[in-house]
Amino acid sequence: MKNLVLSIALLSSCLLFSNCEKKNETLAVNSQPQTTVVATADTKIQVALLLDTSSSMNGLIEQAKSRLWNIVNTLTTLKYEGKSPEIQISLYEYGNSGLSLESNFIRQITPLTTDLDLISEQLFALRTNGGSEYCGAVIKEASDKLTWDDHQKSMKLVYIAGNEPFDQGNINYKEAIADALKKDIFINTIFCGDAAEGISTFWKDGADVGKGKYFNIDYNAKVRYIVTPYDDQISQCNVRLNTTYIGYGAKGVEKKRSQEVQDANAQSISGANYAERSVSKSKEVYKNDSWDLVDKAKKDDKAIEKLKPEELPAELKNKSKEEIKTIVAQKAKERETIQKEMAELAKKRQVFIDNESKNTALQDDLGNAMVTSIHSYAKAKGYVVVN
Repeated sequence: MKNLVLSIALLSSCLLFSNCEKKNETLAVNSQPQTTVVATADTKIQVALLLDTSSSMNGLIEQAKSRLWNIVNTLTTLKYEGKSPEIQISLYEYGNSGLSLESNFIRQITPLTTDLDLISEQLFALRTNGGSEYCGAVIKEASDKLTWDDHQKSMKLVYIAGNEPFDQGNINYKEAIADALKKDIFINTIFCGDAAEGISTFWKDGADVGKGKYFNIDYNAKVRYIVTPYDDQISQCNVRLNTTYIGYGAKGVEKKRSQEVQDANAQSISGANYAERSVSKSKEVYKNDSWDLVDKAKKDDKAIEKLKPEELPAELKNKSKEEIKTIVAQKAKERETIQKEMAELAKKRQVFIDNESKNTALQDDLGNAMVTSIHSYAKAKGYVVVN
């Protein structure tokens, strides 16, 4: 018995020592900004936005531009089992006579992607032009061609917006939607016009068949923003945030420039929209490891060692690997500090908006329609909202 007690005591000491070792290793890893890995769930939130770009749809495109960052920020509040799902967005246009009849007047603008600046860039490049709108065809195209996740708890949502009868074209919308449902993709329809007309032209039926939501919106209405006392401070933080990005590789210079252009695009709509984009940039969802060395090093702690001399930006030419590591770590620390400051301001901003919204009627625009349904799906899937 004495030997047994001694053995148990020795085993307990070994386990305690092992746990301390592991704790120290964890602390050592967490003390290095460039090796921090963001904890994300295996789940994804995938949203395909199918926009009618026929000649009458300028107002719809303006609403999409105006609401992009609000939609993104809504998605970032969703957590599954305490973790942030990966957010991917895809853009399609349909009904544009500048596209070919062979394609059913459909174009995939972007695949499902985490590159939010690309989504913004392509939205601002959209132009309307005549055309025939084939809803069944574009739903089938998005369902078949996009890379949809098969995780049981991933959210897979299609939003199709337009104003012509839903049953046009040679592809039956009910059959296209049935195929999408086999992949657990839910179809939401947004009719640009009177609610009764949307019902009579099968837009509501499309949502009913697709287990989605039906909305109608005033697509020519200018988006209303609630201006807050925190918008300017958040925007000033964003200017500082941009200085922490270090472009590398073939995309570095171009993508860093695009980042600034998308800031300007957001600001061209309103100061409040610019603040909304800035809030998005302070969150986990805004990641640019394909061109930013700070994000790349965060994802891969060997990234700097792997860099080829020709991939280095001008400011890092002729610097040693150790010097580069020091610079990247410093930028990572600066970014983290700025993002924390922005996060606090964003919370105060949202409280202000929520309070003001109590006295304001909800606007029937593209963004509000999407936000309403996203929250509904999230609750059904077991996601929680964490502001």
